[in-house]
Amino acid sequence: MTDRFYLTTPIYYPNAEPHVGHVYTTMAADTIARYHRLAGDDTFFLTGTDEHGIKMVKTAVEQGIEPTVLVDRVVAVFQEVWKELKISNDDFIRTTQPRHKIGVQKIVEKLLASGDIYLGSYEGWYDEGQEEFVTETAAKDQQYKSAISGRPLVRYKEGSYFFRLSKYAPAVLKYIREHDDFVLPATRRNEVISKLEQGVEDLSISRASLKWGIPMPNDPKHVVYVWIDALSNYITALGYGSNDQSLFDKYWPVNLHLIGKEILWFHAVYWPAMLMSLGLPLPRRIFAHGWWTADGRKMSKSMGNFIGLEKIRELAARYGIDSLRYYLLRAAPFGHDLDWTEADFNKSLNELANVVGNCLNRMLNMVSKYRGSLPALGAMEDLDRNVLSQIRGLGPKLAHAYANCELQQCALLPVELARAANGFIDATAPFKLAKDPQQASRLDTVLHVAAQAIYATLVGLLPLMPEKAEAGLRQLGCDPTGKTIQQLLDAGLAVGHPIAAGQPLFVKPEAPK
Repeated sequence: MTDRFYLTTPIYYPNAEPHVGHVYTTMAADTIARYHRLAGDDTFFLTGTDEHGIKMVKTAVEQGIEPTVLVDRVVAVFQEVWKELKISNDDFIRTTQPRHKIGVQKIVEKLLASGDIYLGSYEGWYDEGQEEFVTETAAKDQQYKSAISGRPLVRYKEGSYFFRLSKYAPAVLKYIREHDDFVLPATRRNEVISKLEQGVEDLSISRASLKWGIPMPNDPKHVVYVWIDALSNYITALGYGSNDQSLFDKYWPVNLHLIGKEILWFHAVYWPAMLMSLGLPLPRRIFAHGWWTADGRKMSKSMGNFIGLEKIRELAARYGIDSLRYYLLRAAPFGHDLDWTEADFNKSLNELANVVGNCLNRMLNMVSKYRGSLPALGAMEDLDRNVLSQIRGLGPKLAHAYANCELQQCALLPVELARAANGFIDATAPFKLAKDPQQASRLDTVLHVAAQAIYATLVGLLPLMPEKAEAGLRQLGCDPTGKTIQQLLDAGLAVGHPIAAGQPLFVKPEAPK
């Protein structure tokens, strides 16, 4: 029976074009989705945009246009960029779409019917960037500025509908404590637990002063505010609340919500509480990754270290999308903060060229020159057995790394196999063995082991570097189409498989001028 795997990115604010943070999250999710498809799982990968709220209205006013014009324009950029970067999402949800509006209103009606939404009023400090109310104590501690953006908090007072978050907070806390892998990494999980232990207030979920949003079904003077609206996308995209819930029945609960750490609280607390109120299963895992800086500093256009869309496109055009993917996912253990530097980017490009590309070229040239096809194993030594053992271990290690969102390891494990293969070639010196007819059997073994190692390396890189890995496999005369990773690894290269000289697979970084 085929397993099913549902994963999501956050839905992004389209008040500006995508930058490296959006690209990082989406490429990470895309890599995980590709792995699960290659593992044979029935996979559904969702991304999209969160288009309502004060922030969108203010940005539109600043630009002298209507919010709908702003979102349509910027959302088109997001969609085009994901196509350019070969993101393999199965759906793109927009919170302005009718399917989402219908689903959100059905959700609100259920919450109203259960008594978990009530009318009240609120006065307090509000973080417009995060779209979150802040307690008086927290506002004072933060000098009445946003803890995320540093911008001044705004004082709000108005009638509002509230969700009874306090009713469900104890159950959410209990669930997180009892399920170690529900919120990851562990450090983020501990932060959520600590904050929950301090207690929570009910959640304001409507605005009467805002007209850009989904009307409350019971009171159209109010619009549904961000977290009920935005978080619901993960089920409205599957048809929840519609006449056809077949996708929802098939894919919910989600296997993985992949998000940035700044929105973890909402996903780890608000969302489970809402699902509990709706009587729906909780997500299986919520993973919050870190933030990017550049050259050790917060990214800023004014400082010239902002990694925006122009830079992303330039690097993808010059070095290839897959090389960019490799750099982003190998840059730090997944979940940690990351720092973009040109030196590290160039290091990753050189690693691909000098380790993977070089190993492929050496093997292709040696086998084509000395044998013309893959020879059978001959005389064996411990050195050979060690590399063959590493080849056999790659599949299980990758499965473990992907299962635990260890994406840096997903990038490095195949490359380390190629590094071992290069060391193996250096140690066995095939060019010397080829000069001695008495060493023919030994040469057969060396060529066979080296070929199997670079083949397994390229198979292991298929989810992360789909185009380059497939191109390398095709240089080996292999077509991975329609096969799972395990089938490819189990098959290996057949004895007698013809092998010809190849071409460089990777572009090296340009030398400084």
